[in-house]
Amino acid sequence: MKKITLLLITIIFASCSSSKNTLDGLTGKTRHNLIKSWGFPIRTINNAQGQILVYADQVYKNSNNAKQRIAGPSYWNYTYIYIDFEGKVYSYKNEKQNYPPQQIVIAD
Repeated sequence: MKKITLLLITIIFASCSSSKNTLDGLTGKTRHNLIKSWGFPIRTINNAQGQILVYADQVYKNSNNAKQRIAGPSYWNYTYIYIDFEGKVYSYKNEKQNYPPQQIVIAD
């Protein structure tokens, strides 16, 4: 019984420790290493603190009408990664938008 209790406690602690956001590990990494692992961003925007690298994925919602041949409604999942003038990641932000990458505007 003690072994089962110990095993359950270990599993609970392991599951809690793995719930950390995967983007948290990017802070402090270089722009070069980021692009090496994520690929080139869909947009790069210069701002007062350095650059913002924009990564985007278009998500299509399922249509209830299977006879339609059009794609149906969609939205974009954006990840903004902020790079300082030294070339290191200092922040990030996730956002869901209806606008394509060409239409987004980021204010300083």
